[in-house]
Amino acid sequence: MQEFADAGSDTPLRIGVAGLGNVGATLVRILQKDGVELTRKLGRQIVVTAVAARSRSRDRGVDISGLEWFDDPVALAKSDRIDLFVELIGGEDGPAYAAVKAALEIGRPVVTANKALLAKHGVALAKVAEEAGTQLGFEAAVAGGIPVIKTLREGLGSASIERVYGIMNGTCNYILTRMGEEGISFAECLKDAQELGYAEADPTFDVEGFDTAHKLAILATLCFGYEIAPDRIHVEGITRISQADIKVAADLGYKIKLLGIAQRSDGGIEQRVHPTLVPKGSAIAGVDGVMNAVALETDHVHELLLAGPGAGGPPTASSVLSDILDIARGTKVPPLGVSSAELLPYKQAPMRAHEGGYYIRLNAKDVPGALAAIATRMAERSISIESVIQRPDLHVTDPAGEGMRTRTVVLLTQDTLEADVRESLALIADDGFIVGEPQLIRIETL
Repeated sequence: MQEFADAGSDTPLRIGVAGLGNVGATLVRILQKDGVELTRKLGRQIVVTAVAARSRSRDRGVDISGLEWFDDPVALAKSDRIDLFVELIGGEDGPAYAAVKAALEIGRPVVTANKALLAKHGVALAKVAEEAGTQLGFEAAVAGGIPVIKTLREGLGSASIERVYGIMNGTCNYILTRMGEEGISFAECLKDAQELGYAEADPTFDVEGFDTAHKLAILATLCFGYEIAPDRIHVEGITRISQADIKVAADLGYKIKLLGIAQRSDGGIEQRVHPTLVPKGSAIAGVDGVMNAVALETDHVHELLLAGPGAGGPPTASSVLSDILDIARGTKVPPLGVSSAELLPYKQAPMRAHEGGYYIRLNAKDVPGALAAIATRMAERSISIESVIQRPDLHVTDPAGEGMRTRTVVLLTQDTLEADVRESLALIADDGFIVGEPQLIRIETL
């Protein structure tokens, strides 16, 4: 194929777009509307010449009448009438995977926003791209309009990254923000998010943390040079967060955020997604609503925070366009930061060796000796309790109690090992003094 860096300004870069949902339609609209300005900046015209989608008749608010239509995205990916293939279909397998692989195998550069595809097949697809001497861009796959992929691949020089963490799902951040600001329940917030288009009809992938896990797996590989390992991440969602948790956190100077955290340790790489108490004064605590943020801790720059809109048509399409422009300029970098052959086999650090402070909410039976028994079990594992909180307004009813009188008790521990906390909670449950499953939220010092 023709090298893009050597192509003359009179040779347009022909784009094929598969998937005309919100992001795909917005991308086509931007390229049509801003074509003259992009040509001036790039010195070369960029034109969408062909598209593929499920329905020709759907009104997408963009004129596609002059574009060649493909029913099969794989046929579009292989067409000799395009120079670059953009995949915005979604899904980790099926037509998205087949089309991306087909394009890369013939040396055609690809831009995708598909984090599920990359989490599952990213290493294999990077290898195909490298062997074919072409590019695989995926800036839009993580944190929407935030240029975190470009920063990791090109912007940090020799800096060594020790930890990456962030808010990577706008749906969860919107729900937790509303719960904190308006005192309403998770269920009410989720319903509003669905009505506003921030959450899917089936929100499981978002609210149970899996979307964040896919993004974190990609970031961890770029940060630490290990193979992508989405199935080696500890994942907890936000469905069990109650107003009691929100209120206690606020009273203690914290907010609750769903964070994805990956860090290097002597035991390997630790990856985890879970609700987290973060200090109100921290930069990440100020990222509210549908916004996303990614923080990088390096040896050269103590902490670099990248924040911005994490989803939606314009922000995501802008990131797709950024990759297109890089490819048009002839920029070539390994898709995963280093050659796929140099990636290390993933080595998982033991999650239960994590040390820190913990927030524990229990539904204790309202019987003599319950609190004493709980405290004893904690002491047996050398867990120091920083504070015990009981307030009538914090009561959380657990259906497992079947009408039994309970008291909602919140314990805050000093720094301790997670393994010890979980062992203590298991013994407390066996003693029969609590009802239902304890709520455990990690406290991060950021």
